[in-house]
Amino acid sequence: MVTGGVVRLTGSGLGCPTWPKCTDGSLVTTPEMGIHGVIEFTNRLLTFVLALVAVFTFVAVVRLGRELRKGLFAPALILGFGIPAQAVLGGFTVRTHLNPWFVGAHFVLSGYMIAVASVLVFRAFKTEHVAVSPLSYSFANGIAASGIFAVLVGVLVTGAGPHSGDAQSVRNGLDLEIWQHFHSYPAYLMITLVIMQLGLMIRRDGKFAGSFQSKVIAGLLAVSIYQAVIGVAQARLGVPPLLVGLHMLGAASLCSLLTFQWLVVRAKPSVTKG
Repeated sequence: MVTGGVVRLTGSGLGCPTWPKCTDGSLVTTPEMGIHGVIEFTNRLLTFVLALVAVFTFVAVVRLGRELRKGLFAPALILGFGIPAQAVLGGFTVRTHLNPWFVGAHFVLSGYMIAVASVLVFRAFKTEHVAVSPLSYSFANGIAASGIFAVLVGVLVTGAGPHSGDAQSVRNGLDLEIWQHFHSYPAYLMITLVIMQLGLMIRRDGKFAGSFQSKVIAGLLAVSIYQAVIGVAQARLGVPPLLVGLHMLGAASLCSLLTFQWLVVRAKPSVTKG
């Protein structure tokens, strides 16, 4: 997700102007494509790295046996199919000259895959699950929903703003200033709910103070505040590329932490070590 952001923020979205080849006559970048071709082609190469990791992960899960791989097979399989799907979607993005809706869909699929990977990690490792109060339990859905909504609206904001990936690419036509506010409202709601949930859990019982659950929620709160600060700063400073890149890193982290938050509160690990 972050390297894809680097492609867009450096104006390298069409560094390789076609797909699956980099140019009509070359599978790889050529000197004529310059630094933009190198940046775009390097991002494409990461697809093969991720595919290799996904294949090894799936094989490892299958070799665990039917009993131990319970809960791991589905997310491992989804990730295995998701990576080539990302590559194809990236190809449509290039062939439509960075249409903002395809670029946004590319980002959303990345976020979904991060969430699936988080489910896989959660189920693969033994974690101590401590029952929470009904109120804390109910907060999980609101936090997840407001967080997901904030990320999705953020995708629309990205499509309305600068840094399209190429100077000739069109934008989605939405009013950037208005949609920045629509993006911030659910984000502030999420932060409020996270603070309430964390405070309620720690106040209710001291055993939550050092629990895995409280650490996940505290991490979510820290990243959420970081995102809010970066978001306000980039809006005030005219959306500089560096801050946009840092905001995208925060969005990737949020996709994982929102998933973990929901899992540690409302679900139990289906696979344990030993």
